[in-house]
Amino acid sequence: MSEIINNSSQRKELLRHLLLRLHEGENPEALRQRLIEVLRNIPYNEVVEVEQELINSNALTEEEILEFCDLHTAVLDGSIDLEGAKAIPAGHPVDTFKKENIALKSEVIKTTDLFNKATDLSDKQLPGYVLQLRTIFNNLSDVDKHYKRKEYLLFPFLEKHLITGPPKVMWGKHDEIRELLKNSFEALESSISTAEEMKSIVQLVLAPTIEMLDGMIMKEEEILFPMAMDTLTDEEWYKVYEETPEFGYCLFDPEDVWKPAGVKVEKQEYVNADAIRLSSGAFDMAEIEALFIHLPIDITFVDKNDKVRFFSHSPNRVFERNRSIIGRDVRMCHPPGSVHIVEQILTDFKSGKENKAVFWMSNFMGRFIYIEYSAVRGKDGEYLGVVEVTQDITQMRKLEGDQRLLSYEQK
Repeated sequence: MSEIINNSSQRKELLRHLLLRLHEGENPEALRQRLIEVLRNIPYNEVVEVEQELINSNALTEEEILEFCDLHTAVLDGSIDLEGAKAIPAGHPVDTFKKENIALKSEVIKTTDLFNKATDLSDKQLPGYVLQLRTIFNNLSDVDKHYKRKEYLLFPFLEKHLITGPPKVMWGKHDEIRELLKNSFEALESSISTAEEMKSIVQLVLAPTIEMLDGMIMKEEEILFPMAMDTLTDEEWYKVYEETPEFGYCLFDPEDVWKPAGVKVEKQEYVNADAIRLSSGAFDMAEIEALFIHLPIDITFVDKNDKVRFFSHSPNRVFERNRSIIGRDVRMCHPPGSVHIVEQILTDFKSGKENKAVFWMSNFMGRFIYIEYSAVRGKDGEYLGVVEVTQDITQMRKLEGDQRLLSYEQK
């Protein structure tokens, strides 16, 4: 029979017919077997076209498509043909999405393994078991960044190319997963007193969350990403690439740089003019000023020409500083008896012989002071200067045991 269904229109019509039968309540597994028998495989782009046609023809509303989206996944899983899908360059936005999915899948596997252990869980093992699940679900919360990049960066370009159905359906599923994750966090933070109670939470709350999240990975890998690679131009992908850092990454920090040949895209600014943008985020001037005031450490930066360029002015600084030192040679900021030490540090840091020097004073005005000098180097290893970090660790040295409960500083 599969030899007869050898053209696109016939395949799509049969898939459309099977999906409508699914929506009418027919058994998903029976339809899946029928799909395998008749079609064996169906190209990913035809799946997208059928779902879009069902929405456009009003045969199914977007809400109905959303309601049965997971059933579609169950029926189509393993039957989607990815042959002919475009290769994905390292560093490309889809490469990042896919590597995030690998990291997410790893967390899903860990969670599934823990679920399997719930059967033999004892009350004595419960605290450690809950802690493991909390850690994994905390990691899985990172998926929100992954979904937001799809929603705000990728989906607008798909809609520009008149692909509206899959983005709307997926966005709805994102929101469902977010709600399920929220419910999972609340369940794991509740007072779980027995292993039996934990088993119920796994079955009723946690497992459905993982199942839906895992299903979204399949939808992305087998439908969304191949279709998006066929649809967006390199110029559009590069715009996605440029804006991606604004949303952050999910369980993965990309190192590859990607820029398509021949594409000239005007660099866009995503922060205010009164701002400093870094590779891992951005601050406006008021925020960065306040940040340095509230850090529990003192920072002084000396540039590659040995001139003091910056110091943090916390009200509780260990060593006094004033603005008159800005632009001064660092040697002039130390007493004559210690200048030779400064010289040695600068020489060793500049030559690359050393990168860190540590000092401490056990009784500086009744406090234990820790001082660390670190060489500051650029991405190619070039010397940019030295940063001095000073910290009063008097109270830290008195700590014992654990402090796991919320406890505010006494004023």
